Amino acid sequence: MPKMKTHRGAAKRIKRTAGGKLKRMKAFKSHILTKKDRKRKRRLRKSDLVSSADLKRMKRMLPYGS
Repeated sequence: MPKMKTHRGAAKRIKRTAGGKLKRMKAFKSHILTKKDRKRKRRLRKSDLVSSADLKRMKRMLPYGS
């Protein structure tokens, strides 16, 4: 069986934690920031974990860790 290819777009956006969970950054922080309040923008700076609903798909995209 040939090697599986890593999805390069996913590899650039998702990192694996020491416990094997997948870490990602939050969306909606790139533009149109004037109408978003400070508290919301501050919360968007922090990282988040990939939800359990998407975890299986994301792990398939990153077969060799990342």
